[in-house]
Amino acid sequence: MSNVLVAYFSASGVTKGIAEKIANENGYDIFEIVPEEIYTPEDLDWTDKNSRSTIEMNDKEFRPPIAESCDVSGYDIVAIGFPVWWYTAPTIINTFIESVDLSGKTIKAFCTSGGSGIDKCVSDLANTYPELNFAKGMRFMGDVSKAKGWIEDE
Repeated sequence: MSNVLVAYFSASGVTKGIAEKIANENGYDIFEIVPEEIYTPEDLDWTDKNSRSTIEMNDKEFRPPIAESCDVSGYDIVAIGFPVWWYTAPTIINTFIESVDLSGKTIKAFCTSGGSGIDKCVSDLANTYPELNFAKGMRFMGDVSKAKGWIEDE
């Protein structure tokens, strides 16, 4: 079996719950991507054009600073989880990807979302980082029973 790291960003706790379930049920290591400045409910108000998350998502070059990164060298597969923001991955995911060396690794993105799927998120990331190996992503709504098969199948 290959070594798997579950790295995730969670603004409200939903993605954290899914990531912990995936890691705990399958014996994977886990790493939380924590912003240097935690997002408040006001920051996450997508209806406010001046909210922090709206400003960040409207600037594709913006990289919110993260509190710390991690060493991914011992892993073959890195599963990266996040909530879908504006139909794609939050820019903090770019910060994480750019802070670690993912070359030669299989990257499996997973998301939590009430309505948006994962496909646009994965294609956006693959277009931004064409040198990396992004596999098919998956959206989770609470049930993670398919996670092990999805993560470990080529």
